[in-house]
Amino acid sequence: MPESRKRRSVRAIVLDPGDRVLLCRHDLTALDGPVVWAMPGGGVEPGETDLRALRRELMEEIGLRLDGDPPLVWHQEVSGPGYAPGYDGVINRYHLVRVPAFVPNPAWSAERLAAEHIHGMRWWRLAEIAAGDGGELFSPRDLAGTLGALLAGGAPDEPVRLGL
Repeated sequence: MPESRKRRSVRAIVLDPGDRVLLCRHDLTALDGPVVWAMPGGGVEPGETDLRALRRELMEEIGLRLDGDPPLVWHQEVSGPGYAPGYDGVINRYHLVRVPAFVPNPAWSAERLAAEHIHGMRWWRLAEIAAGDGGELFSPRDLAGTLGALLAGGAPDEPVRLGL
């Protein structure tokens, strides 16, 4: 029986001094999917470390130059079709990145971001996430709860395992 393959990804919980989180809007409606607000980040390339991938992804998607080694705070594994084409699921590792507020200025063009289904980004307050945004989703699904716990308790000693 073939071994299960999951796509390895890294993501950043980018927080400003007011505890707003920067999320990217992924519009998957052309693929019969939803619109999902998610942390910036993406796939780890073969031979690439998580932190190197995180630095690359943050520069490409939001124009953030990452210094230092941000702590790993969340770990998520999701199995099933539809999470990553060509894979049996995904493994997302989330790092906490505290920064001054800034206006995102991606290294990638709007066309390149659109090819990755990224159509905008914005800073969100926890209360706005908890209130929802119509039919649009957040990732992870309980972002309000998990982010609220992180803000209340700080970075954990060991990564917190997340559900969907």
